[in-house]
Amino acid sequence: MPKPRKTWREKLEIEREPEVVDDPRGRGKMLIPRPLDVDSLMRRIQKGKLATVNQIRERLAEDFHADFTCPLTTGIFIRIAAEAAEEDLSRGEKEITPYWRVIKADGSLNEKLPGGTEAQATRLREEGHSIEPGKGEKAPKVKDFGKSLQKL
Repeated sequence: MPKPRKTWREKLEIEREPEVVDDPRGRGKMLIPRPLDVDSLMRRIQKGKLATVNQIRERLAEDFHADFTCPLTTGIFIRIAAEAAEEDLSRGEKEITPYWRVIKADGSLNEKLPGGTEAQATRLREEGHSIEPGKGEKAPKVKDFGKSLQKL
């Protein structure tokens, strides 16, 4: 009998410790954060403000005295936090992680978040941001996103 799938909330709250390891590519000390560490930073982003994935990674590395934070696990944990937030919303929770406020370093939206770039764009417009349409294969971007970046 197959094991039941974990909920996104269970994945977010997995019991593990953050690890600072030697980077296999020799770039220094790399942090492998916990999903809850990523979620905690995302929850600090205020309405009308934004944060980039790179800002989240830089803040985590600073907090844990590492040279940088693993980009792969950070991306996965942003997705887990976003999906857990949607689960919470479906259960009637009012205060959820504002994952739609996390954008890529160039201001573009993240197609891997729940509902894709369209849902993220809708929520960001509701908070007063202007969205520039994507061009070709490129994702839509937040116009003048630099003015709305929050220091984490």
